[in-house]
Amino acid sequence: MSSLLGVIIAFFITSIIRSHRRYVRLQRERITAEVRLLENERKRIAGDLHDSLGPLLSSVKLRICSVEVSDPRDKEQIAQSSRHIDEIITSMRQISYDLLPIALERKGLIDAIRDFAGHLGREDELEVNVYTMNDIDPHTEQDIHLFRILQEIIHNTLKHANASRLDIGFRQEPEELLLLVQDNGQGFSVEKAREHSRGLGLKSLETRTDILGGSIHIRSAVGEGTRYYIRIPRGN
Repeated sequence: MSSLLGVIIAFFITSIIRSHRRYVRLQRERITAEVRLLENERKRIAGDLHDSLGPLLSSVKLRICSVEVSDPRDKEQIAQSSRHIDEIITSMRQISYDLLPIALERKGLIDAIRDFAGHLGREDELEVNVYTMNDIDPHTEQDIHLFRILQEIIHNTLKHANASRLDIGFRQEPEELLLLVQDNGQGFSVEKAREHSRGLGLKSLETRTDILGGSIHIRSAVGEGTRYYIRIPRGN
């Protein structure tokens, strides 16, 4: 009787474990599909902004500036309209870049991160240093997720860390990619951040890392800055 009871308990425990693993796998597949759909939509919108609206606005500006008027007030209106169009084009290019950085496809992950930091135009607030310990192999599908992870970290650092320096280091191992990201900011309580609105940013980092089958560990304390340790398997 005891043996039968033990078999039944073992059967139920095994079933629960299998069901949980199946649930986790299905959840990961669902999240991965949603993120992939989101990235494809970002790519489409970025392409529309860059290839359609950009040339159209430039054409409108050219036509406006070609209008000949004699009234100084009309000339000022045309000049002002031209400046507004320039501002719209600049904002649109930034939006397009945020949606899909062209450098990521053309130059790779490392240069894309450097370009992103430069495009922010906030060098006087935060110095971002990107370095590699050795050659980093490109991985198209993984690199877009890594770019989003680092993009989120840079934004969080600018918004919350009150830091003047952020270092992003890469090291390629035979079967995985290692990242160490650290700032010299004011630090924070990771546990409290998870409980409040700032935890949404941390959740995004963890979700992206989980999709890649990797791990992320955040070490921070008030007054001691923040460190992110990220490990990503580099499969084929």
